[in-house]
Amino acid sequence: MFVGITNTPRDYAWGSPTAIADLLGHVASGGPEAELWLGAHPGSPSVITDPALAGGAPDLAAWIDRDPATALGAKHAAGRRLPFLLKILAAHSPLSLQAHPSPERAAAGFALENAAGIPLDAADRNYRDPFHKPEIIFALSDTFQALCGFRDPRQIRSILAELRALDATMDQPQPEALSGLENRLVGDDALHDVVEWLLRDGRGGDTGEVSWLVERVVALAEQAAFLIEGGAQVSFAAELAMVRSLSAAYPGDPGIVISLLTNLVSLKRGEVLFLPAGNIHAYLSGLGVEVMASSDNVLRGGLTPKHIDVDELLDVLDFAPLPVPYLAPQLQADGVAVYKPAVPDFELAHIAVPADAAAADAGQAGVPMRQVTLTGPGIAICTAGRFLVAGATSSISLARGESVYITPDEGTVTFAGSGEVFLATTP
Repeated sequence: MFVGITNTPRDYAWGSPTAIADLLGHVASGGPEAELWLGAHPGSPSVITDPALAGGAPDLAAWIDRDPATALGAKHAAGRRLPFLLKILAAHSPLSLQAHPSPERAAAGFALENAAGIPLDAADRNYRDPFHKPEIIFALSDTFQALCGFRDPRQIRSILAELRALDATMDQPQPEALSGLENRLVGDDALHDVVEWLLRDGRGGDTGEVSWLVERVVALAEQAAFLIEGGAQVSFAAELAMVRSLSAAYPGDPGIVISLLTNLVSLKRGEVLFLPAGNIHAYLSGLGVEVMASSDNVLRGGLTPKHIDVDELLDVLDFAPLPVPYLAPQLQADGVAVYKPAVPDFELAHIAVPADAAAADAGQAGVPMRQVTLTGPGIAICTAGRFLVAGATSSISLARGESVYITPDEGTVTFAGSGEVFLATTP
């Protein structure tokens, strides 16, 4: 069964006022539009455009609750939940530094906070459900900037060396402002110790060593901009530009310095990151398709006025320096790429058919259409063009800006037409 779905973009302050509307051909609301949610998450379940197809259910969550066997299929009916959430995400300003727990940590933390009587909507609650929240982001904009994973400490020391060089060009050098960070960046637990120091000592209006460090790093980033404007060559110019941007959004936040400990990546359109449990990350700017396990469990680590549980965050974070976690696709056919992260909750298929390729197909007898085989429920959104989408039992027309929920009984789904579609489903 193909069931049309829609939703209203979430109006988080960091969202772009135009990017999602421009992508989908919708009328912009006039306010920030940060995330379009497509799924059954209780925070914003997708609205069913024709409730009669779903037994009168007004939204996807209600339909799954009433008839899980039809909506989810035998494989997922017992759990009575759609395990993934598909989003269109548009970051106009930086999101918070954060990490997500493992399945075991999420289940244990949820049970402990329930036993402690902490309300699910409490501002200081860490675990709002017992599930993990791995995610992938597919860049739709020409560039999508993000932070992800910790750098090698040797590279961090190179950044510190550049900051010291910049400090020497100031009218009033303050090299000792950087000493607290430099002195802690030693030993096997250096990154853990530095992050703990920054978060414990740098929040709540602290006027001590961490605040001085943050203030000085921002001043040196501004000095770098001045020198670059005059024609000078400055190492780590992108990182220092990031510092200036983060300072404008979150003045005085210790996350500004933590950001220099992480990998800064600028994705090109079509590149994908996989962010597993424990990976520190933050989306800085850009438009993308995000797919994640359906969960609200976020441990924040800076660039936010919201609650930070330092102890829990330190236990969840993976401090091992890692390369940028790009996720390469599996090419199933011409125009069909599937991204399969090592999680049981979701995968993402990208169907892209240029108009000239579709015309060539139409003129050649026996050329197969683009196909994806489902073993569980799916959600598809068309971001360009138009397709006729057909499965084992029915079909639907899907045009730019439209979304559809697909029940597992459709089996192999065929996409005939030209444009671009993203399809999230279970592995």
